[in-house]
Amino acid sequence: MARHTLTKVAGITLAALAAAPLAAEEVRLNAIGIVSTHQHHTALEREFYDTLGERTGLGVTVNFNPLDVVGVDMQDTLRMVRTGSFDVVETTIGAASRDDPFLEGLDLIGVSPDIETLGEVVDAYREVFAERAAGRFNARVMTLFPFGPQVFYCSGELDGLADLAGKRVRTFTPSMSALLEYLDATPVTLQFAEVYPALQRGVAECGITSPTSGNTGNWPEVTDSLYTLGVSWSVQAHMMNLDTWNALSPEAQEALDAAYADLEEQYWEMARTLTQDAVNCSTGSNECESYNRFDMALVEPSEEDVALLNEAVSEVILPTWAETCDANYAECSSLWNATVGEVRGLSIE
Repeated sequence: MARHTLTKVAGITLAALAAAPLAAEEVRLNAIGIVSTHQHHTALEREFYDTLGERTGLGVTVNFNPLDVVGVDMQDTLRMVRTGSFDVVETTIGAASRDDPFLEGLDLIGVSPDIETLGEVVDAYREVFAERAAGRFNARVMTLFPFGPQVFYCSGELDGLADLAGKRVRTFTPSMSALLEYLDATPVTLQFAEVYPALQRGVAECGITSPTSGNTGNWPEVTDSLYTLGVSWSVQAHMMNLDTWNALSPEAQEALDAAYADLEEQYWEMARTLTQDAVNCSTGSNECESYNRFDMALVEPSEEDVALLNEAVSEVILPTWAETCDANYAECSSLWNATVGEVRGLSIE
């Protein structure tokens, strides 16, 4: 991937920049990250900010806190970076896209079946995504990366995608809700911290998240079946307020770009390597290394499940998203067709 090519030389770049006389330039950042129950991801982000001065050679001071610590709703993150309430935010694109549907075009349900394909999609959409974020939210995109495949944690037995009919299922993106409605399920929009008690009390019977997030959030305590059909990737972004960015010297911008490129690659690697371990641990496999061990039933997708998901993409996901997005931004469908659509062989009419 284009951004990933940059990270291959990031170590050299960072070392060179660290030796440069940048320390005199003081950089103060007020930053918020993902919910703290995402233990591995939050630990990496905290370590990144703690060592950012060393990485860049800048005189960096970062006040970093996870979303739940500062009491910020994920859907408000882009508004906060736009106003400068925070200099840097990490946001879940699908949740934040309620303010601008164009952003969700990066991670629509069913469009990227594996992480290699997702990398191609992110590369294709990155430039138009960044331009939209700058114009709409006064924000500069610093990273784009996935948490991992978004799968289903369900109470009781579940044999496949069709069994979601009639169930109340936690969702957090508009296209995810469209899929559930197509399957005759009821979408229940919940923030991550709200899902555990909702599953515990029966407000929702299933929840969608990554294997890593579900495990560290202890969802297996209140669900029985782990259905591993990945429907999307919960793509995340670090975004910096443009006024903050523009106030930096070109040398400081270059140093921060290289540091965030390295962080992005580390998160991609986490998505590649930790997902299977989280599945193993949640389902009681002996091959469990770094996550909490539970005893869920593992349900793997069938060919019929994959076919049904692909049917939903063409029948409802793309048309529904395009209608909403085009009403908000006239160039939406044409830009998507020329980027993601070109890569995936898909077209919105």
